[in-house]
Amino acid sequence: MSQFKLEIVTPDRKFLEADVSMLVARTIDGDMAILKNHIPLVTPLDIGIIKMNYEDGTSKKASIAGGYMEVTKEKTTIVTESAEWPEEIDRRRAEEAKKRAEERISKKNKDTDVLRAELALKRAINRIRLGD
Repeated sequence: MSQFKLEIVTPDRKFLEADVSMLVARTIDGDMAILKNHIPLVTPLDIGIIKMNYEDGTSKKASIAGGYMEVTKEKTTIVTESAEWPEEIDRRRAEEAKKRAEERISKKNKDTDVLRAELALKRAINRIRLGD
């Protein structure tokens, strides 16, 4: 199987730079698999879990908070607000964030930014799923 370069960048750091044989990422239209020589594209990403497969048969997963993905002949680049490996996730903190977001959504008063609370809830659930 052929490899291609994958780079994942957040505002804080270069999260990953590696050669992978396949990438599965959640776009706003659903999951998309990328292999070497994929047609060039730019697409928005949803909050989700990405999976990277390596030529030696191993794979890794990471949580991302949306962003966008660019696929070119040379490499695939993901730009996201945040990315975390499973071992970086603080389960207790993610559970607390989920609870806070659920409380904000349930109140539905005029001061609540419901969209922001829904996105916070989605990010927390995604982090919890990856941490399991």
